[in-house]
Amino acid sequence: MSPTPGFHSLDGFSMIGPGMYLRDNHEQGQDSGTTSPKVILIFGWMGARLGYLQSYTHAYTKLYPNASQIVVRCNPDVFWSTISTIQQRLVPVIDALKALHCLPSSGSPSAQRRPRILTHVFSNGGCLQMTCLGRMLQQKYGSVSAQWSFTSALILDSCPTTVNLNTMKHAFSTMVQNPIVRPVVVTFVSMVYFIRFCLSLLFGKQMMLVSDIDIDMQNPRVLPWMGLHTPRLYIFSRNDKSSPWQEVMHHAKIVKEGGMDVRCELFEESEHVAHMRVEPERYWSSVQEVWVVAISKEKGEQRISRTPPAQQRSLL
Repeated sequence: MSPTPGFHSLDGFSMIGPGMYLRDNHEQGQDSGTTSPKVILIFGWMGARLGYLQSYTHAYTKLYPNASQIVVRCNPDVFWSTISTIQQRLVPVIDALKALHCLPSSGSPSAQRRPRILTHVFSNGGCLQMTCLGRMLQQKYGSVSAQWSFTSALILDSCPTTVNLNTMKHAFSTMVQNPIVRPVVVTFVSMVYFIRFCLSLLFGKQMMLVSDIDIDMQNPRVLPWMGLHTPRLYIFSRNDKSSPWQEVMHHAKIVKEGGMDVRCELFEESEHVAHMRVEPERYWSSVQEVWVVAISKEKGEQRISRTPPAQQRSLL
């Protein structure tokens, strides 16, 4: 029986680590004719309650019932944690990807079915954890796409943007509801930011990992199975006070100029990471459309691979 949804569980998921959850469907297998993702990787926003995250996992279960799902929560302390601390927390995610046959193994790559991974990231907190996971995978496996041919898509909800003291203070003040505790938390965040900033100047290296998020997210291989071929969907809103829509739009423009396949969905009234709650049909239609694009690229590659070399040259 599935655990009762609450602060420590997700319906239909098992906890694989602190703040890490897995819905393992890989034993069901995938019909060769299906276009469903094999794995859906979700990076939550800072302080996201499980009830909110569950609204996304439920929707994905309806859209792609055979897909396994991995959910990574973002605790507020991620903004001042060391890279080694964050990476240690993410080890269960790598173990889960390995168990789901989404990472290189000693077996023959050709014997494995083509992995399909849909990654959904919320806010800068989710971006930070995803980029840390990407560095870990690159260090351990190198370029996965050089060994396996991956089908992938990336959904960016309310991110990425430039992170500074003002944006961090706004993020924490929004997260803390208690009017008495809120100024204490904001003061603490300001102190931590100031100390880290001074240490950065003293030692000549970046001490606030989140400061370079917008730059890190310009990397087409932010996760090693991604590349220029990976379609990106930016979802943002004019009414978002935490992630200004102009900054998200600017980031999308930069990566598009760099050769990436980019789509944007600009909402008018929804607040930060609330676009799905305001216009669910539009939201999920956009997600499905970008996954269809990823699948169409897979079919295009398969069509070229079956074409004789002489004909391939005429197509290029």
